[in-house]
Amino acid sequence: MNKEEKVKAVEELKGQLADYKSIYLTDIAGLNAVQTSKLRRECFNSNVKLSVVKNTFLERAMTESENDFGELKDLLKGNTTIMLSAIGNSPAKVIKKFRKDGDKPILKGAFVEEAIYIGDEHIEALFNLKSKEEVIGEIISLLQSPVKNVISALKSSSGTIAGLVKTLSEKPAEEVKAEEPVAEEVKTDKAEEQTSDDESKDESK
Repeated sequence: MNKEEKVKAVEELKGQLADYKSIYLTDIAGLNAVQTSKLRRECFNSNVKLSVVKNTFLERAMTESENDFGELKDLLKGNTTIMLSAIGNSPAKVIKKFRKDGDKPILKGAFVEEAIYIGDEHIEALFNLKSKEEVIGEIISLLQSPVKNVISALKSSSGTIAGLVKTLSEKPAEEVKAEEPVAEEVKTDKAEEQTSDDESKDESK
């Protein structure tokens, strides 16, 4: 590979690092041709881009990137295969599914929404990450909850949005609807007041 080709390869990697918010560094050494083909198919079906890269090229691309990849650059040794996705937990789902029949791919580290994960022990946490759409759905449900429940959840969740969503999602449906009977009582009281006023008018006549 001549100098021009190397520069082109680095620039291509830089573009990928900028285009994808979820970047997984994995080790797939030891997989045979059939297994590698199966992994590529799993990635394709999950909208995950799989590429075997040269460590020197990826390190240079990370160094020149606008993102801070921190300790991830120290992991660029041995076999490095990157898995790129627009959804944070998609590569983790592919890895867990594929590892039902073996121990590869091994997660070296990941860069997801500017957060850095080092080591294979984080695969479960990455697998359980919620997508942007899921978080938005929970927030919409939150906004539809009665104000009393929102305030109560906010107090018991340390005031954080994540804690608030979690607290409300754990509330029974009966509690979420707790304010509805109050509205009915108010209507009943108003009706009684109206009836009382009508009776007073009749007596005055």
